[in-house]
Amino acid sequence: MIILKSRREIDRMRSAGCIVAEVLDELQSLVCPGITTHELELFASARAHKLNAKCAFRGYNKYPSSLCCSPNNQVVHGLPNKDPLRSGDILSLDFGVFYDNFFGDAAITIPVGVISDDALKLISVTEQSLYAAIEMAIPGNRLGDISSAIQSFVECRGYSVVRDFVGHGIGKNLHEDPQIPNYGFSGKGILLKPGMVLAIEPMINEKSHEVKVLNDNWTVVTCDGGLSAHFEHTVAITENGPEILTRI
Repeated sequence: MIILKSRREIDRMRSAGCIVAEVLDELQSLVCPGITTHELELFASARAHKLNAKCAFRGYNKYPSSLCCSPNNQVVHGLPNKDPLRSGDILSLDFGVFYDNFFGDAAITIPVGVISDDALKLISVTEQSLYAAIEMAIPGNRLGDISSAIQSFVECRGYSVVRDFVGHGIGKNLHEDPQIPNYGFSGKGILLKPGMVLAIEPMINEKSHEVKVLNDNWTVVTCDGGLSAHFEHTVAITENGPEILTRI
């Protein structure tokens, strides 16, 4: 069941989203060669606590951390560790909070030091595909318009769309209906209405779309070892168009 949010509820979700955006922005400034994802995890947890928010991921389905840290060929749900990041890595950070009874959720992919042109292009295309999808999040469109926008944008540039993991509705629950695949057909799927709030999150691979879960039962990696990038925003559908809730 899709739960429509009132204007007041969207205002409260914007507050949660601003906290997510602020923490991710601060994390981005910390990422450099030599830092560990464990250190980033500690920072995110402490910063959310200082802002009176609860980290959304820790304990969710027994996930052990507050921050998902996925370098290089890791797609999503990477666990923080004490291995130093190296120049040339790329790092996806996914973070969420629970604040004033609502969730906010967003993700970014960051270069570590100096990265290759190929890696930089993957990051850029993935981020651009997110905004192409957000442009489709308007009343009267179909869910497939969002999905198709991502797929068509990235595939014509030679990349592949992860099919095993999807975006989602969000509100008083971290994951709500509808599921939002990053591939599909325009004009298909549910009708988009004002009050829907969606976590749109393209996960894009350098090579094949095929992925697998490691033995820790969380970390998702590309099967062929190719790089992967991930961007996400929490977006409200309003009568005036899409509103990104997870930005400062």
